[in-house]
Amino acid sequence: MTTRILIADDEPNILISLEYLMKRQGYEVFVARDGQEALDLLRAHLPRLVLLDVMMPRKSGFEVCQELRADEAIKDTLVLMLTAKGRDTDVAKGLGVGADAYMTKPFSTKELVQKVADLLAAGRAAA
Repeated sequence: MTTRILIADDEPNILISLEYLMKRQGYEVFVARDGQEALDLLRAHLPRLVLLDVMMPRKSGFEVCQELRADEAIKDTLVLMLTAKGRDTDVAKGLGVGADAYMTKPFSTKELVQKVADLLAAGRAAA
């Protein structure tokens, strides 16, 4: 079965490029343009991992991550936060609300692909 990934980002160019990149890696990809849509798609499609932007309309990535961790049906979804907010306090907050990993923009696509593969491999080992 193909691994499902959700990409949640309100920036169209980032969404398009990440969707292309992840599909090229063989993942089944869903996209959300705001935090509420991300939660709706998480519950509908149960992806294994979500690439989650922090600053989005309707609900921030922090709020999405908190709700995800509190929801029994989706709490085991892996969360990789992608954000321009790279201060130590932002990283600590992201990890504090339950993110599995945190990458700051801009990031290299090679680094992102490797991080996704590492998270999925570790997640499978833990599951």
